[in-house]
Amino acid sequence: MIRIHFAPDDFARVALAPRPAPLQELNVALTMMCRRDGELLHGPWRRRALHTLPKAAHPLADLVPAGPAPSFLDVLTDSLPDALDHVRPASPGLAGAELERVYAAVRTPAPAWIRDLHRDDPGAWRVVHRAQHAAFQALLGPVWAQVQDLHHAEFLRRAVQLAEGGVGSVLSGLLPGARLHGGVWELPGRPREVRLGGRGLLLLPTFHWTGGPLISDLPDRPVAVTYPAGTGLLPRPDGSAGPQALAKVIGSTRAELLRLLAEEHTTTELARRLRVSAATVSAHTAALRGAGLISTSRAGKAVLHRRTALGSLLLRGGA
Repeated sequence: MIRIHFAPDDFARVALAPRPAPLQELNVALTMMCRRDGELLHGPWRRRALHTLPKAAHPLADLVPAGPAPSFLDVLTDSLPDALDHVRPASPGLAGAELERVYAAVRTPAPAWIRDLHRDDPGAWRVVHRAQHAAFQALLGPVWAQVQDLHHAEFLRRAVQLAEGGVGSVLSGLLPGARLHGGVWELPGRPREVRLGGRGLLLLPTFHWTGGPLISDLPDRPVAVTYPAGTGLLPRPDGSAGPQALAKVIGSTRAELLRLLAEEHTTTELARRLRVSAATVSAHTAALRGAGLISTSRAGKAVLHRRTALGSLLLRGGA
């Protein structure tokens, strides 16, 4: 269990990232590319990603030779040029210490250019800059507009939640198993204690990650929690989630229900169209409404359902 300890001032310093962070989204996309779980759903994307990744991006594998990544890669700036400029830490000692930590976990010696990076050689940092830029253009450039749309929808959803229910509502509802207990926010994950100490907290959604929350805890910065948002489907260049892939994630009945709700329908109408009971439709609409994919209202005795902007975005090109 991850336990994040709040000082009294930290509750007023919980912030929602207003825009996606290009390099953080790249970090999680590269991590997803190396994973082997969820092969049925994400296998085709991984194969395409490996095929399109240019040679200029290959040095990134030397930066993350095993599980842990150096913390200086956690750049949350929302402009790609600015983010690339901020990868090199202000303190050369931080980069060296992080590279030592990363390579202590592997038995292979560090390549020559990593040793140059350890010495804070400007040429080695240019290698990092070129590799990140090339990887971003190959993996995320074609889908960045979709990432921005998804992020905007998630930001609005959480902003409304914050306005209506306060910080506690957002923190407790951010991830399954999350809860706020007194001044401690508990999240699922490997045991870890994080103390905000007045630095505040930044919540950053990601759309290329389906694992647990990722914590960035760097000195003199707000602690950042990067959390998986959406359905787990990866953005595609045409903006489409793909109806077959969507059905694998949320089920064929819910996928068809989403498709029908391009126009407003009552529970009874949906039951007739789907050839299921009204109770079954109510269960499915409750789940979709909880995910922010549909909205429900009343008109007299009738219950009316309609797809939200987020639901339409999910089905764009596939509905």
